[in-house]
Amino acid sequence: MLEARSVHTGRSAYNHLLALARTHGIPRARVEELIDLVGLREVAKKRAGKFSLGMGQRLGIAAALLGDPSTVMLDEPVNGLDPEGIHWMRSLLKGLAAEGRTVFVSSHLMSEMSLTADHLIVIGRGKKIADTSTSEFLSAASGNVVRVRSPQAAELQRLLVAPGVDVEALEPGYVEVRGLTAVQIGDVAAANGFALHELTPQQASLEEAFMDLTREDIEFRAAELEPEEAMA
Repeated sequence: MLEARSVHTGRSAYNHLLALARTHGIPRARVEELIDLVGLREVAKKRAGKFSLGMGQRLGIAAALLGDPSTVMLDEPVNGLDPEGIHWMRSLLKGLAAEGRTVFVSSHLMSEMSLTADHLIVIGRGKKIADTSTSEFLSAASGNVVRVRSPQAAELQRLLVAPGVDVEALEPGYVEVRGLTAVQIGDVAAANGFALHELTPQQASLEEAFMDLTREDIEFRAAELEPEEAMA
């Protein structure tokens, strides 16, 4: 699905799908099934030209799935959808993948992709600059940082300092540790009888990881504004 609203504006949603189905030897029952799947039953007989952006997006999804494809390719599929529609789309894509299909999604919505995608391919200036699992992508960007809160934070800090380990005191009772996992820090605290009130691995958001990775591959850069200009 590249352009969801590529439909005959005077044709109803149902007839749009039916015309596609008949052209490709697909039974009418499949049209009925997809009308329900994408939630357009109540407006199935209305002209597609009157559809909102979100309704048009659902119709485009139905058209893409009409032939029961093993591979689905969608470009910005949540464009125009309300929060309920975005949640539905997320569930749909995961459901299609769970059925054994390959689902390719092209999107600039990093927060949504972090909740949906298992694997990421990042492209900058027409070149592939990352091809990895979402978890590995975020882990690499997060830098193995753990936030620790303890009544014995100062004593714990002294015990944790070692080659390749950086411990920074943030404020009384808090330290930030780089170079050790939460499990390793917890084991040291337990072995020395220190109480831990917080032991939180810090994970970068997908947007932060993406911006950091593509910093040198941005094609269009806006001028930096001074704080006074940005607030004007």
